Amino acid sequence: MKNHHRLLLSLLLGACAGLALHQFGENDLLQQFNRYAIEPVGQLFLRLIFMIVTPMVVSGLMLGVFQLSSHHGLAQVAKRTLFFTVLASSASVVIGVGLVNFFQPGRGMDIPQLHGDITGVRNIQQNAEQAKPMVEALLEIIPKNPFDVAGKALEGGMLPLMFFSLVFGAALALTSAGKPSRWVEVLEETYAACMLIVDTVMKFAPLAVFALVFQSTFKFGYQILLSLGFYLLVVVFGLLLQQGVVYTLMLRLFGNLRPLAFFKQCREVYLYAFATASSNATLPRSLELAEQRLKLAPEISRFVLTIGSTANQNGTALFEGVTVLFLAQVYGVDLSLSQQIQVVLMAILAGIGTAGVPGGSLPLIMILTQQIGIPAEGMGLILGVDRFLDMCRTTLNVSGDLVIAALVDRQTRDEKNSTQ
Repeated sequence: MKNHHRLLLSLLLGACAGLALHQFGENDLLQQFNRYAIEPVGQLFLRLIFMIVTPMVVSGLMLGVFQLSSHHGLAQVAKRTLFFTVLASSASVVIGVGLVNFFQPGRGMDIPQLHGDITGVRNIQQNAEQAKPMVEALLEIIPKNPFDVAGKALEGGMLPLMFFSLVFGAALALTSAGKPSRWVEVLEETYAACMLIVDTVMKFAPLAVFALVFQSTFKFGYQILLSLGFYLLVVVFGLLLQQGVVYTLMLRLFGNLRPLAFFKQCREVYLYAFATASSNATLPRSLELAEQRLKLAPEISRFVLTIGSTANQNGTALFEGVTVLFLAQVYGVDLSLSQQIQVVLMAILAGIGTAGVPGGSLPLIMILTQQIGIPAEGMGLILGVDRFLDMCRTTLNVSGDLVIAALVDRQTRDEKNSTQ
């Protein structure tokens, strides 16, 4: 059986088992089994992957920048990456806002019955209150101590770590002047060791996928999906439009690539992203797929995918736009066209820098909602379905990273061929 088939089977079995046992969720024996047998399996797998994300990001990004700088191609690759990121993110938010205005999923909802997990709302509110002003947040992208931000990379410090890696990689290219460098050898060996760890850990992926999906379905069941079904369908429909229409057109128009063949090659990574709900956890597999199966230039895939795991969050941007307008409809807050445009722009910006871990976008949504007068308690409405939607939007985020990497690689190759 192929690996993606095993992952899909594990996902389905985990979902079915969780749904079947959800009705017995109050049983002490089942709760103990879930807590001490199932939950540790999924968490152990994620921790093993998260363990090598920081050294992989640093070594991969430094190598990518070093190789691009050595060939004077960094500026062009960066411009293309930024162009495709803004294009895809803008399209995703416009789709989401358009759908929520057309279908009006929040009209007439009975608010008191759906306040959800108050503790969870308070935790999100605390995170949102800790958010820094825009100017201060921009300044903190430049780290005072790269070793300090490396230790906090998975807790909001990824952008500063990436900035340091970009600067250091470019400096390596300038100091080496095309000559062999001991630093580069160390980085290459570090990157290779990270990939070896990923290959080893992935042998246990089917078991981990079962555990992770079982966790979500056992805890929430399908009742919460029914109560917020209309909202959930609007978000998922928007994500499908982004994947099936926007990404397809981008691959056709800008890369002259066959979308169905491309998506088929990426299916294993899609399943992995869906199960883990984490762009950071999926990054090692995306890098491996890009170089081994898609045959992208390593210096380009390492640069684009590493940057994209944090800066290119199409699915998150769409989700944030839909959710803010949905909550506005629920609470009867009528937004003018200018306010909706503000939501669109802020959702695009908020998608850049969102933590690539499960639930990383929720504090940003709370910031957006509070700015337009929606009560903080409104977040309780979506907490029950957020895990499922997080799995869906993470899949789109990862897909967008791979699409952009393929387009940048194709255009860079075409440019080289035309100049030869």
